[in-house]
Amino acid sequence: MRHVLTVLLLTSTVTAAHAQGRPETTTMTCGQARATVLRAGGIVLGTGGPTYDRYVRDRNFCEPTEVTRAGFVPTRDAQRCFVGYTCFEPGVGDWFGDY
Repeated sequence: MRHVLTVLLLTSTVTAAHAQGRPETTTMTCGQARATVLRAGGIVLGTGGPTYDRYVRDRNFCEPTEVTRAGFVPTRDAQRCFVGYTCFEPGVGDWFGDY
């Protein structure tokens, strides 16, 4: 009996996590995608097929040592829609403003 309950619990947990998914920008308008990022502050968005990235409203949603760069995604009504920023850790060879 204990084994059956464990299997049911694990199955329901995996199913719930799988069902959540991530918002897909290719099914949204540019305005909807931008509003999604603004509302969430930081969110992972699908950008078509298996590709995805994390987009943020501003640098407050990045790690302290990270900086931002403009984030553009494909949407239903635009090939290149500005939705916010992506965070990244600048490397030794990066000059300020080169990213």
